Parts: sequence; structure tokens; C-alpha cells
Amino acid sequence: MSEAEGLRVIDRWTGGLGWLAHPSETLQRASHALAVEGEVWVVDPVDAPGLDDLLAELGSVVGVVVGLDRHKRDAAAVANRHAVPVYLPRPLAGIADAFDAPTSIVGDELADTGYRTITVVDNRLWTEVALYHERWGTLLVPEAVGTAPHFVVGEERLGVHLALRVTPPRRALSGLSPDRIVVGHGAGVHEGASTALAEALRNARRNAPRLYWKTLTGFLGGR
Repeated sequence: MSEAEGLRVIDRWTGGLGWLAHPSETLQRASHALAVEGEVWVVDPVDAPGLDDLLAELGSVVGVVVGLDRHKRDAAAVANRHAVPVYLPRPLAGIADAFDAPTSIVGDELADTGYRTITVVDNRLWTEVALYHERWGTLLVPEAVGTAPHFVVGEERLGVHLALRVTPPRRALSGLSPDRIVVGHGAGVHEGASTALAEALRNARRNAPRLYWKTLTGFLGGR
């Protein structure tokens, strides 16, 4: 496997890191590890050779967290390899049977980590929960916002998902002031994160037609 095809670290900060298991993917599926006092929580993982060595740099894996109903990814495989449960925020309890691994339900906080759970979207088509550590200024959003090309248009550094542009999750995310935002698709925003989030939510509808057109022309161009 070439370096371009292998695991690539895209986010690194005091208290965590993020990686792309397949850097050439168009969707840029990003996964993260959150470290709290030597304990590591792996979030929405896509597995890759060398992942365990990378996680060991942060500490011991104590749990795997899934924050989106569509992000089952390799959660069960990573959890079983480390003999830990898959943790599901309460709104995601209904997908517990989808994992071939022990599961545990998370309430308002992820164990005693200081990361609180924030329900971003909850309907019959989409259930998503973000993690936010206010004191450390870290916000992890699985899907509602992202930085991969299919999320952003124009000067946007962070963009609202195409399907949420008309009804952006302002109620869930507007009151937050993170120093960094890490996302499930693309590299995180580590400078001016609060401003980037506010602009993404404020301009979601206004920029929607441009993103729709970008997506449509990109699709047609690839046919």
C-alpha cells in the first residue's frame, strides 16, 4: 500500500486526533480519537492498518462511540479488537442491534469525560449527536457540517450538509463557541472555528443554490 493510499492523520491537537483511512476517497470519511487522562474514545472509526499504533500514542482505548445512525462504519471491529463496548448516545439506542459487539447507552455526557452530547438532528431519516467539551473548546460533529468538497462552496471554510441547507441545525449549534471543530467528512477547523460555524449556519440557505449547482454539475461531469 502506498503512502497516498494509507492512513493519514488530518487533525491533531492536545486531547485528540483525526484520520482518513482512505485519503483518496471523494467523501473524505474522517474518524477521531478523543483522549481524556490517558483513556481514548474512538469516534465513528474507519479502520486501517496502523490504526492501533496511532491510538496507542494517546493512551488505552476504553470505548468506541457512534454519533450518526449511518456511521456504523468499522465501530464493531475496532471495539471487539480492543475488547470495549460500542457507546451510543440515547437517541441512537434503536440501532444497537446493528452492531456485532456489546453496546452501552450514553446519556447527557460521555462517561466522565466532560464531553456532553448534543442532539443535532433527530427524525425518522436522520439521527445525529455531536460531542462538545466546552472547557477544552472541542466540538465534534459527525455529519451536519463538514469541510469536504461536497459540503462547501465559495469562501466557506465549513459548510452545512446539502440535505440540511434549507433547515440548518441552528437551534442545536448556534450557542456554541468552540476553539476547534472536527467533522465526519474532511479535515477539522482549528482556527476561527466559532466564526466558521456561525457563518456556516447563517449562510446555509443563501449559499444552498450554489452548492446544489456545484453538486449537480460535478455529478454530470463525472458521468
